[in-house]
Amino acid sequence: MGSVHSDEQGVGPAADDQVLTAHKILIAGGFGAGKTTLVGAISEVRPLLTEETLSAASVGRDNLAGLPDKKTTTVALDFGRITIGQHLVLYLFGVPGQERFWFMWDELAFGALGAVVLADVRRLSDCFPSVNYFERLGLPFIVAVNCFDDAPSYDSEEIRQALDLDPAVPLVLCDARDLASVKEVLIALVESIAAGQPGAGQVPGRPVAALGR
Repeated sequence: MGSVHSDEQGVGPAADDQVLTAHKILIAGGFGAGKTTLVGAISEVRPLLTEETLSAASVGRDNLAGLPDKKTTTVALDFGRITIGQHLVLYLFGVPGQERFWFMWDELAFGALGAVVLADVRRLSDCFPSVNYFERLGLPFIVAVNCFDDAPSYDSEEIRQALDLDPAVPLVLCDARDLASVKEVLIALVESIAAGQPGAGQVPGRPVAALGR
């Protein structure tokens, strides 16, 4: 994908004299759902990616069904940053989707304002653990369906029913490769939190921490 200057899309670093509010957002979902791609597409700084080549050790542990071209996997986290409007900065933390990395989720969720659960309709059940986790934690989230080129097309309500989503949880379609599409996902999350989605503004027992400017 060709590089696009963020200012041309209405996003980018705010002026030096603006007061910024910074928040931590998690990007979750199943293995191969496109989390690393999403963070890389939207970040206005060079993203920190912790991808490693899939090895023989992953055989039988990482389900590659429907992912014939997948060669790497995130082993720690992905990190990026995006400024929305003049006052809001979002720090994006992509969390690894495989079960063997779930032990990291509690630490990564500390201080988060909300989360995006990225879903792949070809492997929809892979995002169930993320949905269940954020529901139990009480962290507001939205589901973003990554529209892969070879994925079957389903109505949004069909996907919502398949995931048994609470009516208050937004579900949006997106292209994780496209800056404008990813921006709309993040705006949908922020607007949902501002509108008072259950759990908005806090993680039970843990205050929301504004990350440093």
